[in-house]
Amino acid sequence: MTKMERGLLIILTGNGKGKTTSALGQSMRAAGNGMPVCFIQFIKGSWKYGEIEAMKRFSDIIDFRVMGRGFTWKSDDLEKDRAVAAEAWEYAQTAMNSGRYRLVVLDEFTYVINYGMVDRDAVMSAIEHRPHGVHLVITGRDAPEELINVADLVTEMREVKHHYKKGIKAMRGIEF
Repeated sequence: MTKMERGLLIILTGNGKGKTTSALGQSMRAAGNGMPVCFIQFIKGSWKYGEIEAMKRFSDIIDFRVMGRGFTWKSDDLEKDRAVAAEAWEYAQTAMNSGRYRLVVLDEFTYVINYGMVDRDAVMSAIEHRPHGVHLVITGRDAPEELINVADLVTEMREVKHHYKKGIKAMRGIEF
């Protein structure tokens, strides 16, 4: 890797919609500037949604990995979820330290931290000791205070109004 600027830690958190969507946009911006990206989804499962199909078109510069088993709060096997989360975290550390990527996205990673599926101290150490030019984006609700304190940029998505409350279900191209 050539000499680069310091990598930023960006946290996208809050109860409002748009955290993953923002991270996807950041990934597209980085890729458009020739920066290789690794985008790792920790919670979303194997069901078909739009970003998977879109990212296939950019597979030469965006390594898009769905590594979760689905939405953990609906899990049928928390031990299996922990094992999958640990495997995804190992992959994330490899990606951060590989010298291949300029941007690494850990999508829905706050849940993995908050549910105790990975060691919080080890996560903080890995973030702090990542290579100098690697930008890191972490998404998910309830970002831990430790992450917020060390982040360079924190955006909190706040729900003001949501169509779900009117009984409008998730729509293709908007939620998935």
